Amino acid sequence: MPLGGALAFINVWAVEDGDGWAIVDTGMGGPDTMQAWRSAFAGPLAGRKVSRVFVTHMHPDHIGMAGWLTRKFQCRLWISRLEFLMCRSLAADTGREAPADALTFYKAAGWDEDALETYRTRFGGFGRALHALPDSFQRLSDGDEVRIGDHLWRVVVGSGHSPEHACLYCPDLNVVISGDQVLPKISSNVSVFPTEPEGDPLTDWLTSLARIRTKIPDEVLVLPAHNDPFFGLHARIDHLIGGHERGLSRLRELIARPQRAVDVFPVLFRRKIDENLLGMATGEGLAHLNCLIARGQAVRERDENGVDWYRAAA
Repeated sequence: MPLGGALAFINVWAVEDGDGWAIVDTGMGGPDTMQAWRSAFAGPLAGRKVSRVFVTHMHPDHIGMAGWLTRKFQCRLWISRLEFLMCRSLAADTGREAPADALTFYKAAGWDEDALETYRTRFGGFGRALHALPDSFQRLSDGDEVRIGDHLWRVVVGSGHSPEHACLYCPDLNVVISGDQVLPKISSNVSVFPTEPEGDPLTDWLTSLARIRTKIPDEVLVLPAHNDPFFGLHARIDHLIGGHERGLSRLRELIARPQRAVDVFPVLFRRKIDENLLGMATGEGLAHLNCLIARGQAVRERDENGVDWYRAAA
């Protein structure tokens, strides 16, 4: 399904489910995606209704068209509880003014007045990328086994990129639909947000990746949300964990002298961070800093201007 920006598209999946299709992930809400779905239903998916809609997690490129699909086909959304509730919470911010807590959060990270003003202008856009959510759902929980067509699929939950991300693993087919939890070429964004400023999502993510490695065998075909399907799940997980550990090591060296969150981008990212990437980069920078704090390797101190400075623990 089409996306704007560098990723260009998201992979969504149709799984035979008796006389229907079980859809996994739905694309970004909007007319371009709606037309792409209509073309699919007139072409390769023709002749069967949609029986169920599964969503791996609550980001708009995954859940954006779930409301449209479930209403069109009078079927149920299957999603983990935390993902559904978090999505509803964020969608409720649509049209609101930026809250004071969020402005304090980003000022503490080192944003200047221009960046804060841009944030005020853009705040509340999450819900604009969603077709109206369904009002009910079927809960997916870690370890659940769900029959889709002739095969059982096991729910394997990860976290960090989102709170309760559901991967779907089918031992019979030797396939896992990994969503954004494991991607072949990029590392999923793992961020701290103003709603939970003391959160430690990077530890959650690293821990859940290591756990997924024990739950899903290496020889599966991985169907990711972005880029091409691939083999070599365990090597990819090892690479992702190792990359973040190396980033944490570089960060520890950098904060031998006190730094703000916006000062740590060069040791974590290869690309230049412009205003369009500032929010994601800040969230990920804070995720690494909060991880070091949780490990007892860094401390945070706020100055008289409300800006946080991070330094290595003695």
